[in-house]
Amino acid sequence: MMTLLILLVFMNLDLFMKTGHCTELRDQVFSITTETQEQVEVLRNLSTQYEAALWQPVSPEYIKEETPVHLYVPANSSEMVKNLLQQHGMTHEILLANAGELIELQMKNVSTDPRSGSTFYEKYHSLEDIYSWVNRTAHDNPSTVKAILVGSSFEKRPLYALKLSLNNRPNKKAMWIDCGIHAREWISPAFCLSFVHHLLSFYKQIQDITDILDNMDVYVLPVLNPDGYEYTWTKDRLWRKNRSRNRSTNCIGVDLNRNFDANWCTEGASHNPCSEIYCGAFPESEPESQAVADFLRHHKDSIHLYISIHSYSQMLLFPYSCTTDEAENHSDLLEIAKEASDNIRRHYRNNYLYGSGAKTIYLAPGGSDDWAYNLGIKYSFTLELQDRGRYGFLLPPSKIDRACKEALTAVKTVALKVIEKTQTVTSSAAGAD
Repeated sequence: MMTLLILLVFMNLDLFMKTGHCTELRDQVFSITTETQEQVEVLRNLSTQYEAALWQPVSPEYIKEETPVHLYVPANSSEMVKNLLQQHGMTHEILLANAGELIELQMKNVSTDPRSGSTFYEKYHSLEDIYSWVNRTAHDNPSTVKAILVGSSFEKRPLYALKLSLNNRPNKKAMWIDCGIHAREWISPAFCLSFVHHLLSFYKQIQDITDILDNMDVYVLPVLNPDGYEYTWTKDRLWRKNRSRNRSTNCIGVDLNRNFDANWCTEGASHNPCSEIYCGAFPESEPESQAVADFLRHHKDSIHLYISIHSYSQMLLFPYSCTTDEAENHSDLLEIAKEASDNIRRHYRNNYLYGSGAKTIYLAPGGSDDWAYNLGIKYSFTLELQDRGRYGFLLPPSKIDRACKEALTAVKTVALKVIEKTQTVTSSAAGAD
């Protein structure tokens, strides 16, 4: 036995000397495409075993034939997963061969002071650093930026939003952007920070920014799910839900984007607390979703545009996701999303799909964008940032700047179109009087 153990050690050492690493000891991300319903069932079962984590789609019930599945496979499950795929005639492509190293890279080399230069916005930041950034941004811009305590999380962390108001025009309309509703989507809070920095840096210098801020106040909530986000930095980089506890089970957390009162917990959500798409005990059962909903209810007359920032898949979605029915102003939403997608392609040669959520990806009830739309915010969007799966939730810091620029292009396009459309409506109404 000892001889065999020594032999295995030397075999691994030899592999390390030749390649610089032991490949079988690495966490990896597989892309798998099923061809038959039997393979679909195998993959659905596989994704709940071996500690493998589904990246795309988010839950096993969404797996279907001829659609790529992205699966995070820990090193200790790699051989078993590969053997199972081979037994059932499924091939796989390795999207990421060194997922663990990417995670370590994302947590290193962090600049904590936004005054240290533009590179601050090309890195990921811990929750503590984001709170410091919120306070510093409000402190450094006392006449134009206000930090608002919207509410608190399950673990009593504050939910801070920044309000940017660059002039005192009467009856000014507003837009709301939230980031980080899903904890593992780090590029989302990174965009919120970059977006605020860009607005403050280029007001009165770039016409698009000036037009937006002259006509709209801007609310930005950088991290809607602070407990989950903190957990991704300290315990589990791929955690998705919040961190609330359920008395009836040991499973933790609710999918906050299934917890709003829009066809709550119908097809596309789950009553199972262990599911990644668990809808919660009832609509707005979670303090985070309730805080955002209360704030939007209180400001629904002024907020004309709602945008929720997610990743990954490069899409611009609009209501409905909770039903295949079309929104009342579907043609307006489609026109705006198309123009935003076209502008990204024109400037960055990158493609973003667009359309209603249910028809573009799948049914997803209880989402914040559908709820905001039903509240009366008729321009409501979900923006899925880079990429399409090459890195997925582990988008390297070197990709942050490009991802944020693409998202900025989309948000500017949407905001300017909403300003144009709402001003046209207001002018028409005034003419009718």
